[in-house]
Amino acid sequence: MDLSLFTALTPTVLVLSLCVALVAGVIKGAVGFAMPLIMISGLSSIMPPPLALAAMILPVVASNALQTFRFGFSAALREVRSFWRYLLIVCVAILLAAQLVTFLTPRVFYIILGVPVVLLSVIQLSGFQLVIPRGRERLAEWGIGLISGVLGGLAGTWGPTTVLYLIALETPKARQMVVQGVIYGTGAIALLVAHLQSGLFNAQTAPFSAALLLPGFVGMAIGFRLQDRMNPAVFKRVTLIVLVVLGLNLIRKGLFA
Repeated sequence: MDLSLFTALTPTVLVLSLCVALVAGVIKGAVGFAMPLIMISGLSSIMPPPLALAAMILPVVASNALQTFRFGFSAALREVRSFWRYLLIVCVAILLAAQLVTFLTPRVFYIILGVPVVLLSVIQLSGFQLVIPRGRERLAEWGIGLISGVLGGLAGTWGPTTVLYLIALETPKARQMVVQGVIYGTGAIALLVAHLQSGLFNAQTAPFSAALLLPGFVGMAIGFRLQDRMNPAVFKRVTLIVLVVLGLNLIRKGLFA
């Protein structure tokens, strides 16, 4: 990591980063996903994208571990056995795609971050539901897993495609939270390992990432409380609209900055 990136970490940027982590935690706790989307979109708007990607790693790993085991170890283990193929391809694709990050220019990085955020958010806002033809479940598992993993390695987000996949399988809502936790948690560990290898996550970036853990956890605690008290569909829709705006801003920076 180029130490010159840290010239972007002014006191104002640090405070805004803590706020982004807090908001991302609230949304994660309330709807079960979108923490990486919120963090990468928000942080990349105020600092170089490589630093933003490194900063989100520990909060994403920790929050997904919390979500994974919130319903018990046995429930998590059951879903690992059910979705092991999807988990495998997601993790392998993350490990491979992440090695390309350090070769990208900032402008290209902004576009790579912004386009998936906007497309995936618009897909969900439109109410589109993926349909997997009978007999093609195994092909879809590998194909969607590959797409999710590549997006995870490059942009740190594999949640929306996973949600679309689980909905297509007609996974019950209660089970979805456990499955999402398992997939996101495993993928987050793969992301950490991948960027230890790429050099993006190192002795310089790790403390900044660790500083975002506390606001992320506080946000999740708030989100868990909101989960049972508010209309999750409305909250999710507002979140997706915000993500579209943030994603468009990243694309703008990539094209015109």
